[in-house]
Amino acid sequence: MTHTPHELSEEFPEQAEKISELKQSNPHFAKLADEYHEINRAVHRAETNVEPVEDLVEGEMRKKRAALKDEIWTILSEA
Repeated sequence: MTHTPHELSEEFPEQAEKISELKQSNPHFAKLADEYHEINRAVHRAETNVEPVEDLVEGEMRKKRAALKDEIWTILSEA
């Protein structure tokens, strides 16, 4: 584990402008991005022991983050 935040702009640097546009024009995308940001912060806090959680909980948070990232990528690739 790297303890590095996985911000959307870092995950998809070539899509930064499109991410910004979709956040403003697509309410569903904006909601997904907000959820991703929230779970990403929670994972980062767990990884750095700022807010430690059980390993199973951290794993579930990582799975949710990955699922959100996949859905965000699907929308980005279709836009």
